[in-house]
Amino acid sequence: MELLFATKRLAKQLGADRTLVKAFGAEAAKVLRRRLDQLRAAETLEVMRTLPGRCHELSQDRQGELAVDLRGPYRLVFEPAANPPPTREHGGLDWERVTAVRILQVEDYHD
Repeated sequence: MELLFATKRLAKQLGADRTLVKAFGAEAAKVLRRRLDQLRAAETLEVMRTLPGRCHELSQDRQGELAVDLRGPYRLVFEPAANPPPTREHGGLDWERVTAVRILQVEDYHD
């Protein structure tokens, strides 16, 4: 899958192991790198449902965004890159047709 980034700063921060470790610490950086690698290797977003990390759609004010678990309360938040995102015939995101995502942020959105 193709990975795009919401900002150049985020792309730089998540693009190298050194900057990942500096921003998130060694253990969190390892998990974050694994999740990014899983997204890149997936042919479609549907593959992410079968992998550890609980890839899930968000709701309410985060409608249209998805997240995958990192460490503790932290999540890698992203959205389908296509505008509009592919939908199923009867509504809802068509995970099988999502082949590119835009990484939005790494955060604890539970606060």
